[in-house]
Amino acid sequence: MSEAKKRIVVGLSGGVDSSVAAALLRDSGREVVGVFMQNWEDDNDDEYCSIKEDSRDAIAVADLLGIDIELVNFAREYKDRVFAYFLAEYQAGRTPNPDVLCNAEIKFKAFLDYAISLGAEKIATGHYAATDVDADGRTRLLRGADESKDQSYFLYRLSQYQVSRAEFPLGAIRKTAVRRMAEQLGLPNHAKKDSTGICFIGERPFRDFLNRYLPREPGVMRTPEGRAVGEHMGLMYYTLGQRQGLGIGGAGEPWYVADKDLEKNELIVVQGHDHPLLLKPMLTAGQLSWVADEAPLPGRYTAKTRYRQADAACELVGVENGLMQLHFDTPQWAVTPGQSAVLYQGEACLGGGIIC
Repeated sequence: MSEAKKRIVVGLSGGVDSSVAAALLRDSGREVVGVFMQNWEDDNDDEYCSIKEDSRDAIAVADLLGIDIELVNFAREYKDRVFAYFLAEYQAGRTPNPDVLCNAEIKFKAFLDYAISLGAEKIATGHYAATDVDADGRTRLLRGADESKDQSYFLYRLSQYQVSRAEFPLGAIRKTAVRRMAEQLGLPNHAKKDSTGICFIGERPFRDFLNRYLPREPGVMRTPEGRAVGEHMGLMYYTLGQRQGLGIGGAGEPWYVADKDLEKNELIVVQGHDHPLLLKPMLTAGQLSWVADEAPLPGRYTAKTRYRQADAACELVGVENGLMQLHFDTPQWAVTPGQSAVLYQGEACLGGGIIC
């Protein structure tokens, strides 16, 4: 079978990015099949769940492009593999990133397996990332060309098998150009805003949502010196570096969350963006995952400890017993347990792990 006629299955979310990705694949002469994934079934009819609108948009786009589309339900897999972990991490006082696990377990595992059952060679998504093949025949995961939209950070847990079966048609395109292309194509969702909520769950009031699944345990807010300055609503509602929603007034610099004392159920808060407790010169991360299926050698790299962050120069001291240790040239602000530390070498995303 020629490359042009090999079947590729594209995840159509109803958003503009995946729609333009599908159009580009169709225009390249590939046999394109769309799949809309339903991964959340709780309260599908409330004001925060957009699944009905999204599925309608995905179907309308497929119809306009002249490609087949299937609606597939991965809600059980999502609850078992992603949401259960999400709740357990919050209960343990950490701040997880569900998008990272959702990509590894749903979009590039459950969806990939389903696409292969349809006879697909590869899957495609609307992520802003790219791939190439190195001199050793390994597939590399690369940053997207649009620095402001690059999503390689969320894809770092993909294995060599997963990344070799993935295509990212938007990898070399800027978001502004994608919007233009969507309008020129006459896509019905060309002006639709980007989703920013929890992966597949939507943009709902976060505290109310968590409170439905986990018991709320209010406690004391204290300074590092032990002075009580307020009451928190429950440690799970706060993340390190958080400034908004603390309810602490008074003179002086703004207050920030600096730590959580799980044993005492106390939230540690400090004044000033650059308080020493908010700056960390090193970190340890576990639950490691490497795109090449093997750890990089110790040496100089760059890393991100959160998505919206410039790369930070660092030294990978070593990888032992399932843990990696990074030492940063400049202390990093609000390094948060449960978030991901992602390692880069130039444009290549090497992988990373969960901050301990």
